[in-house]
Amino acid sequence: MTVVGNGPRTRRDGVVRRAELGELVLESRFRLPDVHLAYETWGELAADGSNAVLIEHALTGDTHVARGGAGHEDAASAPEGAAAAADGWWDGLVGPGAAIDTDRYFVVCANILGGCYGSTGPASPAPDGVPWGSRFPRVTVRDSVTAEALLARALGVSRWRLVIGGSMGGARALEWAVSHPDRVAACAVIAANARVGAEQLAWGQAQSLAIRQDPNFRGGDYYAGEYPEAGLGLARRIAHITYRSAHELETRFGREPQPREDPEATHVADRGRYQVESYLDHQASKLAGRFDANSYLSVNETLMSHDVARGRGELRDVLARTRCEWLVAAVDSDRLFFPSESAELVAALPGEQELHTITSPSGHDGFLIETPQVGMLLRETVLRD
Repeated sequence: MTVVGNGPRTRRDGVVRRAELGELVLESRFRLPDVHLAYETWGELAADGSNAVLIEHALTGDTHVARGGAGHEDAASAPEGAAAAADGWWDGLVGPGAAIDTDRYFVVCANILGGCYGSTGPASPAPDGVPWGSRFPRVTVRDSVTAEALLARALGVSRWRLVIGGSMGGARALEWAVSHPDRVAACAVIAANARVGAEQLAWGQAQSLAIRQDPNFRGGDYYAGEYPEAGLGLARRIAHITYRSAHELETRFGREPQPREDPEATHVADRGRYQVESYLDHQASKLAGRFDANSYLSVNETLMSHDVARGRGELRDVLARTRCEWLVAAVDSDRLFFPSESAELVAALPGEQELHTITSPSGHDGFLIETPQVGMLLRETVLRD
């Protein structure tokens, strides 16, 4: 097991590195060879290893959770288009002086196995030199945590001071606390639940079919031809509706037409768009320009695998094995991971726990937007010292 570019260490925050983990045996018993994870770090690991924080990204997230220095330790392993100097997706929560203070904590964020930001995924070359494509195996939340545990060992982290994530990142944080109870001192599960339920599975299937039914998808082996951009864009539209609240969409867009377009044209073929349709088109175009369709299917399947009690017994008994402090927070306007589901998780946790609420008009994405509230909750609960 090696960490590329991690020799005699000088601090370089927000720089993409790569850990070579070797063969990984998945839950399915599939033996995935030559696995690597891309990751970024901020801060310095304390001599006693007590200050490490693992941040888990959401479905289509990446390693760049906060600003850092430009460049990559190993240019050959850097994800295409990555920009370490760019803003991070949780800036304000992570950084010097922030709740997750990078002058105090050693912060790690890894790209999930199956992703397309530098970790082994469907676009990676298989042993025959051809992209895995349709041959890439199913990766579960537990598989992703197994890979991250190997990364932690390579980095010299024996125990996390905190594991935190929102949405699918929250599912992975919860899995860490259950799978490795002695290696997690505190766990923060934000806008997530103990298991993906039927409605979330239904949303996931719709997104998967949108990609698979694109004529350019070709069963997942499209890398030498046209890209299934339309299918990926449709999947993103479906997902993005669940990420925002009905109130926000109505307030921002209502039934207003897109400027210079007529959604009430006489002929359907000539129909223009409403502003909300233009907004979804924009979100679809952004994702299609930065994400791999097969990786979207892979991480979507990973999320759909989430059930922390699967094969382990009753939820309360499964969670009783954990030994960490807890922060569970729900977004009050979330219509993807409902606050009631977070409440069910809290009720099953050992000890006296409290469900915390993030107030936001924005829906599920409130966990990314309301960083002052998330930071305050962290300081009041699991990062009090």
